[in-house]
Amino acid sequence: MPLTATGIAYDHEPARDPSSPRVVFIHAGIADRRVWDPQIDALRGEYDLTRLDLRGFGESATAPTRPFRHDQDVAATLKELELEGVHLVGSSYGAGVAVETALLHGDLVASLVLAPPGGSLLASLTDTLSAFFAEEERALDAGDLDRAVEANVDAWVIGTGRTADDVTPGVADAVRTMQRRTFELGQQLGDIDADEVDPPALERLEAITAPTLLVVGGHDMDTSIDAAEHVESGLRDVTRHDWPDVAHLPSLEQPERFTELLRAWIAEREQA
Repeated sequence: MPLTATGIAYDHEPARDPSSPRVVFIHAGIADRRVWDPQIDALRGEYDLTRLDLRGFGESATAPTRPFRHDQDVAATLKELELEGVHLVGSSYGAGVAVETALLHGDLVASLVLAPPGGSLLASLTDTLSAFFAEEERALDAGDLDRAVEANVDAWVIGTGRTADDVTPGVADAVRTMQRRTFELGQQLGDIDADEVDPPALERLEAITAPTLLVVGGHDMDTSIDAAEHVESGLRDVTRHDWPDVAHLPSLEQPERFTELLRAWIAEREQA
């Protein structure tokens, strides 16, 4: 398992053709880089592929020795691997990091895929989001990691308007494994919250020139759908796809469909 000089865990798989497009994946806050297994398996050899664990997730278990930002970690990883002009794919929290990377390190980014927008792109603290935060906090304060994990599965994986039986088999269990790892790592490392970009990227979307693809799930939480509205209205060049039959992780719920959409997006951008 390779680590960057600053302790970021990543996988990098070169393409068969060195001139192939470079694709970089950033995971959601309820996941780690394993969430991209279906895309890596499907695209291996076709593109130059990189995925990483943000600091405090997965195998990026090195506590920072000084203040840090996730976009800086991503940019440092790309520079260390000598990658630029990448198609940056972010899910939820990772989508916020991807936008911050495009805003502050724009020479590294050719396009953005936000599936869905989240993290620093959340524009409103809705009642449902507040209720989720409260439930998660009660569970963590009680030391009940199982309950905290289930709160995340209920809110983000099952989502609104459906039951666990409606979710693709295996998706919830995969998220349980990754989310529990994050909670356990948090107990091990303590508070390693990243610094925030100031002014926030959400207030500077018009400065981003990279063409952007949004994927929004119809069963996602209302705060994510609201974020998509703000991002869509704020960016210069944006294409939106609404998938009514998924929640917060379209790439994991419908991996083949998502991979084909990603292929088409990259092909269009490379032609342009």
